[in-house]
Amino acid sequence: MGREFIDLFDKWADSYDDTVSSSSEDNEYHEVFTGYQEILDRVAIESKGTVLEFGVGTGNLSDALMKKNLNVIGVEPSPGMRQKTNERFPDMKLLDGDFLSFPELDEKVDTIVSTYAFHHLTDEEKEKAIHNYGKLLGNNGRIVFADTVYEHEEAKKEIHSRVKKQGYKNLLHDLQTEYYTTIGVLSDMFNAHGFEVDFERMNRYVWLMVAVKKDT
Repeated sequence: MGREFIDLFDKWADSYDDTVSSSSEDNEYHEVFTGYQEILDRVAIESKGTVLEFGVGTGNLSDALMKKNLNVIGVEPSPGMRQKTNERFPDMKLLDGDFLSFPELDEKVDTIVSTYAFHHLTDEEKEKAIHNYGKLLGNNGRIVFADTVYEHEEAKKEIHSRVKKQGYKNLLHDLQTEYYTTIGVLSDMFNAHGFEVDFERMNRYVWLMVAVKKDT
């Protein structure tokens, strides 16, 4: 459920911000992070009230949310990343946890957000998480995620072929071994658990997902 990546993110904590801000083609991931700040800002714009953020990392999305005067509760499994965010926002409520396992909350949550992280869960785990969030959120509560998603299976093959031709071995390995899924699979999950969801493409890889819980 993503905790197998904790050591990686602990090591990445010091250089993460440089990676996401680099537009150089020497950075294999430059297309993944194209428009990075705009993606964070869109997630913040689509959020409301008290926001539960998964995969806080170094606090970049947290910053965008707080600039919108939103109350942010962060959940992050990596001690290295939590330290970075604690140094940056010492007053922010930051919890040790992950998408599926986190401390019980006292606050009512209006929005659940994450960027560049939901793919760490298998499809089975993704559906379990969405089911849990449906119970946590009230009517018209929302999930706002931005992550790499394939438009469909044919698009997945095309992207893998393109990345292989580009010689981006690290990116290709990530795309082939992590749990990136398709819009169709995610749509079925959200709909099955009482959400209406819309997808908007933000760059070649990343899609914005806004899922609103239906009235019951």
